Amino acid sequence: MPLRLDIKRKLAQRSERVKSVDLHPTEPWILSSLYSGSVCIWNYQTQTMVKSFEVTDLPVRSAKFIAQKQWVIAGADDMFIRVYNYNTMDKVKVFEAHTDYIRCVAVHPTQPFVLSASDDMLIKLWDWDKGWMCTQIFEGHSHYVMQVTFNPKDTNNFASASLDRTIKIWSLGSPDPNFTLDGHSKGVNCVDYFTGGDRPYLITGSDDQTAKVWDYQTKSCVQTLEGHAHNVSAVCFHPELPIIITGSEDGTVRMWHSTTYRLENTLNYGLERVWALGYMKGSRRVVIGYDEGTIMIKIGREVPVASMDSSGKIIWAKHNEIHTVNIKSVGADNEIADGERLPLAVKELGSCDLYPQSLRHNPNGRFVVVCGDGEFIIYTALAWRNRSFGSALEFVWSTDGEYAVRESTSRIKIYSKNFQEKKSIRPSFSAERIFGGVLLAMCTNDFICFYDWAECRLIRRVDVNVKNLYWADSGDLVTIASDTSFYILKYNRDVVSSHLDGGGSVGEEGVEDAFELLHEINERVRTGLWVGDCFIYNNSSWRLNYCVGGEVTTLFHLDRPMYLLGYLANQSRVYLIDKQFNVVGYTLLLSLIEYKTLVMRGDFDSANAILSSIPKEQYDSVARFLESRGMLEEALEIATDTNYRFDLAVNLGRLEIAKAIAVEVQSESKWKQLGELAMSTGKLEMAEECLLHAMDLSGLLLLYSSLGDAEGIAKLASMAKEQGKNNVAFLCFFMLGKLEESLQLLIESNRIPEAALMARSYLPSKVPEIVALWKKDLQKVNPKAAESLADPNEYPNLFEDWQIALNVEATVALKRGIYPPAEEYMIHAERSNESLVEAFKNMHVHEEVPDDHGNTVHEVIEDDGVEASQEDAVEVEAEDDGVEESQEDAVEVEAEGSTDGAVLVNGNSSEEQWVLTPEQ
Repeated sequence: MPLRLDIKRKLAQRSERVKSVDLHPTEPWILSSLYSGSVCIWNYQTQTMVKSFEVTDLPVRSAKFIAQKQWVIAGADDMFIRVYNYNTMDKVKVFEAHTDYIRCVAVHPTQPFVLSASDDMLIKLWDWDKGWMCTQIFEGHSHYVMQVTFNPKDTNNFASASLDRTIKIWSLGSPDPNFTLDGHSKGVNCVDYFTGGDRPYLITGSDDQTAKVWDYQTKSCVQTLEGHAHNVSAVCFHPELPIIITGSEDGTVRMWHSTTYRLENTLNYGLERVWALGYMKGSRRVVIGYDEGTIMIKIGREVPVASMDSSGKIIWAKHNEIHTVNIKSVGADNEIADGERLPLAVKELGSCDLYPQSLRHNPNGRFVVVCGDGEFIIYTALAWRNRSFGSALEFVWSTDGEYAVRESTSRIKIYSKNFQEKKSIRPSFSAERIFGGVLLAMCTNDFICFYDWAECRLIRRVDVNVKNLYWADSGDLVTIASDTSFYILKYNRDVVSSHLDGGGSVGEEGVEDAFELLHEINERVRTGLWVGDCFIYNNSSWRLNYCVGGEVTTLFHLDRPMYLLGYLANQSRVYLIDKQFNVVGYTLLLSLIEYKTLVMRGDFDSANAILSSIPKEQYDSVARFLESRGMLEEALEIATDTNYRFDLAVNLGRLEIAKAIAVEVQSESKWKQLGELAMSTGKLEMAEECLLHAMDLSGLLLLYSSLGDAEGIAKLASMAKEQGKNNVAFLCFFMLGKLEESLQLLIESNRIPEAALMARSYLPSKVPEIVALWKKDLQKVNPKAAESLADPNEYPNLFEDWQIALNVEATVALKRGIYPPAEEYMIHAERSNESLVEAFKNMHVHEEVPDDHGNTVHEVIEDDGVEASQEDAVEVEAEDDGVEESQEDAVEVEAEGSTDGAVLVNGNSSEEQWVLTPEQ
């Protein structure tokens, strides 16, 4: 099959001409050297520049990381080599290395060595452990030496490319080249070694517009890659993929298959000429340096080529090498937590002649098929022996062990279990993908067609863009995954059999009732598998989910990209693998899946029968599933978590159960929640008990005041005062008619102006005492304002109806502690706007007598029509222009630490009165 070269651009930075690029082995950094004379370090994750070194005014043609020393080394046209510490930006070393432009520097992978190549036709070896001494000079080229590179398989050797049209192979310690490769018709610009596998290859790029692959053991040219329209300036073997990358001054980057040498892809980012390529072993990232900037791309899918059979044996392909592990080798003695890497012993199973792009066990696990490079090979799973092979772009198994291959978009072949060809099909459409399973599926970008394996009759066409297909083992359910969502369909095989056996016609759409859409889920499936009637998958957010009956449950949040391998029922674990071939497992109980499946089918008797087989620690998961189905009563019976059971009991109105849980856990929030619910349902005794446990003073105030419970309000006043909830305490005292306590609470809270205004309204006899306190307090802040406060004992003329107010107070005080029953409310309701002062004024004057000061006062007779009691409204009017803070002001009484709201105390004109009623 052709290489699936998914190419994504990860970084694009405009700059002046880039002459070399390099990737840091551990940091997300790209090193670029520029023709302008500077060196830049880019962070490809944050897309920002990390460092910049102004090296020289002349071009810097080569710069490399020396990661073990945290250095950057750069060679420039001024013939100097410079070394910088990339953390401190300090210069470590500057020395003149050549007598002409320096074209390339190469860092030894393990030794303290650096090679430099120059237009002076020399190659020099430098040892930084010896103070950057030149320890060897390599002479032999007759023109500029454009590039040198160490052999990664034998780091004592290196290759050099020169404009004298040759490539020379050298050994450290020897002054003469081992041999010369001569085959290009023009100068050679670049050279790179093959890193994967055992092939002794290197590749070169030349001004003759070709790249050549050489076998340096036989010293022969293996392949010439033609296609560029200008000089080939950069070449490399990709370290992870079977591709060769070439860059040219024609502005393009070409990708070739390193085995077939077929051109796979051509890139053109419009940044003019290509000058450099950078890559790193273990990474799929490739950096390209252009005339106008730097591009970084990521090549290929990161899904590991791996397969697991039903017994737990895993086979994977790493390059052309095949490895195997057995999950069962991890014994029961090893307690492996969910998500932890399994300590598996990896064995080499063999190698593959083609580059594997897919690898899959057959249904019974006896055979494994490897597909790639347009071919397939079927091996025995245990001994890795070749059983069959052929050409194929794709290969799929049936559930019975037959298989089909897609040779092209117009030809599909079906083979028997004995590897014999049974049928060749030419579909009427362009088959871009095929899928195996219960039915053979062929799809285009717009629809998928299902066929039976035996006769290749059309079963059903479904108009959907398919990315993947997953069949349940039962063959009754199938998942069709698209780019953004997935669909779960039921396959009605009996309907299909009846239709076909009865001679029913099959049109372009197939059998109408062959499939029934059960669920549509708006999530992207990366990899998936069926366990019974449960579909397990990981989504685009790398969450491991499972879907039963259309209900999606998140099993685990994955900390990195991982891909599903399979499920082992005897271990109740699902296994995944990452791109580094680390295998991890997560617990997923089969009994739990079966229970949920039976509930979805409505078979509650069978579901209850297997409930006992589910571990107790999973009961809350079961309960939440039942809750999602609206089965709250059943969920409450099963749930074990106290918080969850409490919430269920509250939702169901099962207050006794909720109360028992609240008693058990003694949670203030639960008592408060339960108290509010009990109050709303009329269970006032329970509400009082809960609110007392929760110390919810606001709720108790509402409850007691609604009930007219004077004893409860008195108790609440004491509690509130002890806890510093002064607003609640004030309201309690006020409703009880305990005005002295209310007044004292204001004084203790240092709310003296409010206390004075309240006394003027309700307890005028206390005004002189409080005015004295007010004056003393105000004296500290504003002595002039303090002097302006008037005492009614000294200036009674400033307080209108002062004497009447005192008489009203004396009369009302007699009945202030009496609380009429609620049934008398209507008697007093209509009198709420009456003013006692005005009522006293309107009473018959019985006798005028002088008081102790010689003033004339009215001795009054209580009018039967006006009963002065604490239920009556008292209007307080006072005019004192000399008082800076007058009782006409509205005062908001807010006690410290209270969250229960503010009490607005108004002592103003006859249109707004204080109302004093015990029923408040």
